[in-house]
Amino acid sequence: MSAPLFLVEALPAADLHTLDGPEGHHAADVQRLRAGETIILADGRGGSATAKVTAARKGSVDVEILDREHVPAADPRLVVVQGIAKGDRGELAVQAMTEIGVDEILPWAASRSVAQWRGDRGARARDKWAATAREAAKQARRAWLPLVGGDPDCSTKQIVARLAAADAAFVLHEEATGSLSAAGLPASGEIALVVGPEGGISDAELEAFTGAGATAVRLGREVLRTSTAGMAALSVLSARLGRW
Repeated sequence: MSAPLFLVEALPAADLHTLDGPEGHHAADVQRLRAGETIILADGRGGSATAKVTAARKGSVDVEILDREHVPAADPRLVVVQGIAKGDRGELAVQAMTEIGVDEILPWAASRSVAQWRGDRGARARDKWAATAREAAKQARRAWLPLVGGDPDCSTKQIVARLAAADAAFVLHEEATGSLSAAGLPASGEIALVVGPEGGISDAELEAFTGAGATAVRLGREVLRTSTAGMAALSVLSARLGRW
């Protein structure tokens, strides 16, 4: 089993370090790490360090840094516009896409989104997505944390602007004739992908997105849920881009 990963604000400059706070509590009291075990410290911005636990106590562990590494940011970046979904479907999508390797997730207030994020509720919902991404990144041993949103719920107008600025943009749509597996991809820059909510993408939204330069594509004959479509599409892109 690979070493567990713990997130820190910054990698320690010294070779000896005490991991405390919530991550230290998780290491010492939840995972019950003991002297001699190996862990990974990561700053979520590409920096990571392999360390050996030298002592454990309630709420913290002492470690010795063995080596340090910096993982370059992925290029091209993979950005998913995720239609806001009801219940826990949005969080399931965020978790899976983070484990696959998404670089940024934008929550989109689609016209057919059943759930509505407004005011404080929207900020809390976005923060929950960010927390889900953080835990999923730790599970996947990712050196880079994906960004989650800017506004709690991006409008269609904001998404149109983002798609227009991308080096390639795609909209998953069940009536599309083209396949994502055959679409042209840029060698660098940003690839944006739109995933609709449970009710799908309206004709007006599809027209706005394709008008901004996005291409409607499908994954196959099957129609996937909003919680799994992004994960499946990212899998296709990860293989084609050589990430996998």
